[in-house]
Amino acid sequence: MPSELDFTQATAGLRTLGGQRVWSLMVSLFGDLAQDEGQAIDGPVLSAMMALLQVKPEATRVALHRLRNDGWIASQKSGRISRHSLTAQGRAETVAASPRIYANPDSGPADWQLILLEKPGRNLEQLGFVQVQPRLYVGGGDLHPPEGAMPLTAETAPDWLKAQAAPEDLRVPYTALLATLETLESALPRDTRLSPLETAVLRGLIVHNWRRLVLKHPALPQPLIAQDWPGRRCHHHIAALLTRFPRPALSEIEPPRAAA
Repeated sequence: MPSELDFTQATAGLRTLGGQRVWSLMVSLFGDLAQDEGQAIDGPVLSAMMALLQVKPEATRVALHRLRNDGWIASQKSGRISRHSLTAQGRAETVAASPRIYANPDSGPADWQLILLEKPGRNLEQLGFVQVQPRLYVGGGDLHPPEGAMPLTAETAPDWLKAQAAPEDLRVPYTALLATLETLESALPRDTRLSPLETAVLRGLIVHNWRRLVLKHPALPQPLIAQDWPGRRCHHHIAALLTRFPRPALSEIEPPRAAA
């Protein structure tokens, strides 16, 4: 099993990429480990995970306080131990985001459509469409275009359309994440064995860095995603890492024992 120093070095890029808000990182940890009703993370376990993330105890307390005030986390005492869980609101939002976060990178709708509007100025992202020109949007074939729009169907998407459909404003952060994931995979040889605590933290970091990008834009049908798009390449690395390091059961995660 690698030492904590090895783990800390291996995950340094994920911990620093784009800056990490502690409360948001905590949401990712809960969302990956304890999104089912009735699941809770014991205080000592949460403290151990945050310590492995090099988050100071006072920052952890502030983040918990904020998430409780925002209605995301509920805490209750069980003897001398506090137990923390997602609220109904927290679970609902986590469950809603999970299909995007954990999607198979090779799945997704194969049918797609172009939507032509009469006038520019509308934003159809809430409906799942992506703008490629002032009056032109693309999206999955199962999406419902707004009234008055003219849908056009096709089979093959030209390279220029794939390029314009991609969230170009996210190219730089996706490229940075891709490089970080490749470095991580090099730092974790195939025979790497992690403790349940390390696995939980690693998965939380992976999900967190993926979540903060993939939820910023609508999902595109497979034919509209270029093979070399860094977001697609990131997705394959994410899926491989989450498969390689399965989610540990909460009962398996234990804080490190104090030295004698």
